[in-house]
Amino acid sequence: MARNLITDVAGLRVGQAGDAKLGSGVTTIVFDVPAVASVDVRGGGPGTRETALLDPAQTVEGIDAVVLSGGSAFGLDSASGVQAWLREQKRGFRVREAVVPIVPAAIMFDLLNGGDKNWGRYPPYRELGYQAAQGATAEFQLGSAGAGLGATTATLKGGVGSASATTRDGITIGAIVVVNAVGTATIGDGRHFWAAPFEQRKEFGGRGWPAQISPGDLAIRVKGGPQENTTIALVATDAKLNKAQCNRLAIMAQDGLARAIYPVHTPLDGDVVFSAATGAKALADPVYGLAELGMVAANVMARAIARGVYEATALPFPKALPSWRDRFG
Repeated sequence: MARNLITDVAGLRVGQAGDAKLGSGVTTIVFDVPAVASVDVRGGGPGTRETALLDPAQTVEGIDAVVLSGGSAFGLDSASGVQAWLREQKRGFRVREAVVPIVPAAIMFDLLNGGDKNWGRYPPYRELGYQAAQGATAEFQLGSAGAGLGATTATLKGGVGSASATTRDGITIGAIVVVNAVGTATIGDGRHFWAAPFEQRKEFGGRGWPAQISPGDLAIRVKGGPQENTTIALVATDAKLNKAQCNRLAIMAQDGLARAIYPVHTPLDGDVVFSAATGAKALADPVYGLAELGMVAANVMARAIARGVYEATALPFPKALPSWRDRFG
């Protein structure tokens, strides 16, 4: 794909804002026109906003943006900042003269990563959300940027990752993910990524699969305690889908987390995957076309997770986890 980013799906842009002293930030995906969307929640400790609205039984069909934020529950304020920017653009769900931007959000825990979290009465996430929406473009930084600034895994620094692909029918699918997992993205203590079989064009180093996987590699490696870890993501496509089909797409895209993170969907995680469809291209077949789209979405998600860790840089705080490149070059 042209960029190998979620923005290869026409009709959306990504903005990011962060504070290096805080060690946290916000990533937002803004749609040019409202997109049909849904969500799938698998982790045991999620933090979300407006996810009930995404149930296929609920009324509102289109969303204006998705927010992925650091800051744990404080980070939910970031969606208000994105909402404020969208309202200035006169974007949102209309009820007569009232306009309400629809902005689902998910947050991850980064409050103990060494950054200065003494922000006073109000957390900074609302303003960071506004800045992220205001600066949304087709190109954006991977690794330690936006919501990925404060992200970590059990063994290495985490971050923002993205990737894209095209189905045989020419439908584009892309993923963006903030990797803050309780588990690992790499096998054991080595350099190889769990997602290696799905890698395209050496996008996360081209190290391939190890010669063998030992019992020690399969031993559990985790970090932190309850609700300190979450991988949050969005898959987007230019396919024409309804909310029920979007929900199935999000469910299948969760398999990408299972292919790239070990372990995943634990009681300690808040793993959330949003899905969105811009509606530019009809599926050739509503069943088999959606099956292929979900299959490719899972592969793209796995690649995006590995890229998020591969592209990250370590936080400049005492005892901060090293990045993949710090450890493996």
